[in-house]
Amino acid sequence: MPSARLGTAPGRWILLATVLGSGMAMLDSTVVNVALPRLAEDLDADMAGLQWTVNAYTLTLAGFILLGGSLGDRYGRRRVFVVGVVWFAVASALCGAAQNVEMLIAARALQGAGGALLTPGSLAIIQASFVRDDRPRAVGAWSGLGGVAGAVGPFAGGWLVEVAGWRWVFLLNLPLAAVVVLVAVRHVPESVDPDAHGRFDVLGAVLAALALAGTTYALTEAPNGVTGAAVVVSALVGVGAAVAFVLVERALGRSARAGGRRPQPMLPLDLFASRQFSAVNVITFVAYGGMGVMFFLFVLNLQVVSGFSPIAAGTALLPVTALMLLLSSRAGAVAQRIGPRWPMTAGLLVAAAGMLMASRVGAHASYVGQVLPAAVVFGLGLSAMVAPLTATVLASADERHAGVASGVNNAVARAAGLLAVAAIPPLAGLTGDAFKDPALFSTGFRHAMVACAALLAAGSLLSLLTVRDDVLKAAPPECEPQRQTHCALDAPPLEPSRDGASGPGRPEVSAAG
Repeated sequence: MPSARLGTAPGRWILLATVLGSGMAMLDSTVVNVALPRLAEDLDADMAGLQWTVNAYTLTLAGFILLGGSLGDRYGRRRVFVVGVVWFAVASALCGAAQNVEMLIAARALQGAGGALLTPGSLAIIQASFVRDDRPRAVGAWSGLGGVAGAVGPFAGGWLVEVAGWRWVFLLNLPLAAVVVLVAVRHVPESVDPDAHGRFDVLGAVLAALALAGTTYALTEAPNGVTGAAVVVSALVGVGAAVAFVLVERALGRSARAGGRRPQPMLPLDLFASRQFSAVNVITFVAYGGMGVMFFLFVLNLQVVSGFSPIAAGTALLPVTALMLLLSSRAGAVAQRIGPRWPMTAGLLVAAAGMLMASRVGAHASYVGQVLPAAVVFGLGLSAMVAPLTATVLASADERHAGVASGVNNAVARAAGLLAVAAIPPLAGLTGDAFKDPALFSTGFRHAMVACAALLAAGSLLSLLTVRDDVLKAAPPECEPQRQTHCALDAPPLEPSRDGASGPGRPEVSAAG
């Protein structure tokens, strides 16, 4: 029975464990970008190697995050959370010890799998531990403190790269993990979902991961000059696995509705019976694809082309995070009052304008004159868009699917960033050793930013044409978008559901996967 209260010692310990645990996973999806130039120099990596250093983590995280939530519901949320933290720490140690880029990529994939265990578990622990009245505020505190971690991360990463070397970006996770495990074991109560039953949709999880892996490999390697059977086979595997995933989930959904004994589907396809839910997820895919490329390339461009130090490049986008923390709740309030369509439409256009401004950041760029204005405009756009988008996703889904709807949207955002980072840089000419040639990288960066701005503009048009202004009218108090904060560095925030739960770790995910 949930008994923890916010502001009490037990509540503070629970928040400390969950914030530090999920904060590790968040930081490693962002601070690595700051270390990429030094890492590439030390390990003799090319542009494809840098892409895989980022994408290997996102691939396994996106592929297994819903399954990770289900494991926690079944076998104990604290237990799976602690396993995820230990797994993440071991993988971080392997990253820090990597002797070549192939070893680093493999360790990053292991990191993502650990993140898929601990990320949904952190929110599920909050849902299961805090009394109902305190859950929304506890989730808000988790989101806000996570945003602070996201803001500090690039600065800390840049400082570590300069002072101690890129390996310490990963090795820093070891003492943090030790603290998290100690606090979780001693102070976090165990909980399970009593309604979790039946077998897991392991086949669905494997097919989803294969679809992402095959497609990502083909998109990354084909523009880099890799031809022949490997690229063709990976593309066929990716497409075939995606088709098989849809067919398997449909069959499992039919069996579940008929009372069959087969596993519950990881992704209930009846969610997409809502045109609004489907439309908002398409907008999420387009928008977060462009954002993923922006965060991947911008810090690289500042170091390779503009001559910024790692610490200066790492802090260049702090205004984006600061604006998100300050303005997200206000954007949610506006969307609740006038509807989400116009805030989303305008926000995406403003963010696209910020990307176009960023495309002009070249050699000898001034931070105050060029970098800061681009970051501010981009941050203002995201601040207007993210909270209404997340609230609309939840409001568009049936009440019983609120948790899995948030998890699906989170996975869509991560998959979008994964595929966009694989495809857009090579298509813009950023292949091979392009990051060693400032003039070539500058040209490719400019083309990539224009492509990303076009993606966000397309998302703005989709928002104008498909999002309804009345979709948030019936939202109950515990699901108000005003309670959101978000770091805008990785994926949509996980919003409190209608019973105060949040994200892919709440019981509904177990029922779905």
